[in-house]
Amino acid sequence: MARKVFYSFHYKRDAWRAAQVRNSNVIADEDEYGVIDSVDWETIERQGDAAIKRWINDQLKDTSVTVVLIGAETAERDWVDYEIRKSWERGNALVGVRIHAMKNQDRETDAPGANPFAAMKLTDGTPLSSIVKMYDWVSDDGRGNLGDWVEEAYEARDAYDGETNLMKAEVAAPFIRSTPVPEPAVLPAAEPAVIRKPAEPWAR
Repeated sequence: MARKVFYSFHYKRDAWRAAQVRNSNVIADEDEYGVIDSVDWETIERQGDAAIKRWINDQLKDTSVTVVLIGAETAERDWVDYEIRKSWERGNALVGVRIHAMKNQDRETDAPGANPFAAMKLTDGTPLSSIVKMYDWVSDDGRGNLGDWVEEAYEARDAYDGETNLMKAEVAAPFIRSTPVPEPAVLPAAEPAVIRKPAEPWAR
């Protein structure tokens, strides 16, 4: 059975790559939601946060799987965080697909980004990143396997039926040295050496 899919991604940086995923025809067009270009996104963005939330919520309606397309800055985008949380809240399955290795319109690849699921956990403390599977569009053949990834994620969501809330995962504290490094000893400055000349013959 075909699943209705919502795509979450960085609209300004990865709109081209997201469009290539949609145009791969792995998922039927009528079952895909959330893919617009950066110009359309900016039009919505100018209307304010309430308009953005309304658009996201409308796009999520009737979908059952959210595919997070992960580029260099996806994990840093607040609206991706919102889309993941709203997806889980409404019972959507989640799956991550790295797209940084796809070439953009300038035939350039990008740097790999952080895992956006690492910043969230279930109410019992289970890290979301331990539940949601991640794939790479290029090395894992997304064109040939996206449909299977979506179906697998959908079936796996049943194990967490009733789980709707996500908490912020604790961020690891920066490394702090337990034993302070002693300051180097400061030695007193040596007085300049004085070289005494032998007495002149007439000084005797």
